[in-house]
Amino acid sequence: MRTNVILSLMLTASVGAAQPAANAAPAAQPAAKPAAQPAPATQPAPAAAPPAAQATPPGAVAATNSSTVRLRDLERRVDELKEQVFRSKARLNLLKETVLHGVIAGARALIMHRNEMGSMYQPIRYVYALDGAEIFARTDESGKMADQKEMEIFNGSVTPGNHTLSVTMVYQGNGYGMFTYLKGYKFTARSSHTFSANEGKQLQLKVVGYEKGNPVTTDPKDRPAIDFRETIVADAATVNKPQAAAAKK
Repeated sequence: MRTNVILSLMLTASVGAAQPAANAAPAAQPAAKPAAQPAPATQPAPAAAPPAAQATPPGAVAATNSSTVRLRDLERRVDELKEQVFRSKARLNLLKETVLHGVIAGARALIMHRNEMGSMYQPIRYVYALDGAEIFARTDESGKMADQKEMEIFNGSVTPGNHTLSVTMVYQGNGYGMFTYLKGYKFTARSSHTFSANEGKQLQLKVVGYEKGNPVTTDPKDRPAIDFRETIVADAATVNKPQAAAAKK
């Protein structure tokens, strides 16, 4: 019996010692979760490479050249139309002035052009203006103007009194022999002339392009000149009779 008591005491002592140890052990805590890592920054998308330059096809180049030629031709035609309109307006203004002044059967003027230039000067442009209004303009670089020695510029009624005629003549050099260098030059002659138109009279004014000076000593650029030659050819009434008769018919 004593043995049993001793065993009971020993067992009780073992249990009492085990409980404080168990109570002293802290409860196991769950492992801390690792901190969330920041998301990596979004990298910008690489810029798209520019498309490779494409060669212009020959057809496009030809089309562009053709359009340029057509545009230049159109501009030239527009300039020609503008010049024609300008001349028509000048003639209309001159006619209106004549009608308003009541001189249909009054003073008249006949203006003629004559070319007396040598073969070294080929005419390519003539311009005539009466009292500041252009009444005649012609341009031709083909050489045909040199064949026409004389032409009519104006034939009609004018107001009695003084009038001013301004003339410009342009020539292309047509040198030969020792003067072949003239082919690359253009020469311009300009001059003005004031004339008086008398009531009931017709004045004929001949404008002559000629070479002045000496062919040997005068510089070629100084030779082109303009001369004005006046003549009273008839009474205005006499000149107008055939036109009046034709109007009655």
